[in-house]
Amino acid sequence: MEFQNLGYAVALLVLLAIALATISKLTRDLLFELKYMLPAVIFTTAILVMINTRLTELQILVFNPVYLTGTNFLSYPLEEWLFLPVVSLLSFTAYILAKKRLTNFEKPNLFLVVSLVILLISGLITWFSRQKLYTFSIFMLLTIYFGYTIFRNRFKHHLTSFYLGFAIAVIPFFVLKSILFSLPAIIPDTNFMLGISLINMPVEEFGYFFLLLLINTTIYEYLRERRLF
Repeated sequence: MEFQNLGYAVALLVLLAIALATISKLTRDLLFELKYMLPAVIFTTAILVMINTRLTELQILVFNPVYLTGTNFLSYPLEEWLFLPVVSLLSFTAYILAKKRLTNFEKPNLFLVVSLVILLISGLITWFSRQKLYTFSIFMLLTIYFGYTIFRNRFKHHLTSFYLGFAIAVIPFFVLKSILFSLPAIIPDTNFMLGISLINMPVEEFGYFFLLLLINTTIYEYLRERRLF
């Protein structure tokens, strides 16, 4: 096994170390936060892995063995199993940073309007990309879950932290994904996508990350506020 086979895994481990170290500095009780983060991470990973596995089976996403260790679990690369929980924890770092350090910029009504606009755009993308399976899968789930979140109206007072956290976390996510698509460690079939890329990363990945952060934070706040365990 050559070093480049470990490249993806090493990058994820570095991000994980950074995320945990940063969270521990932002909060006095890391274990208290983690006990509500981890169920959210597990649920989010399970949902998105089911989608990704199906896309992989259809060869819409192909993983280049040159940049992988070659270890698979349920026919899915180990690195991709690790990617979702690591990026989830990284996104939590940005979310908690916004929640604890950016409290002076609290605009729930503004971000509610922004949410309604994004929901409308997501719904339109879903409708007009019915023949683009990759795009359709991501934005259909985003539209359903985001619509449920908005109209249930229990997440409104967290919207400011959510959007600020997204603005922070999307930067390392974009850098990592751009590298993976550029190597290429991940080879997408653009026939099933909109065909729009930013530094080789399909624009659908922004919707994917938005969905990932949304599921994680809504579950985390639900558990945290109710102190169910």
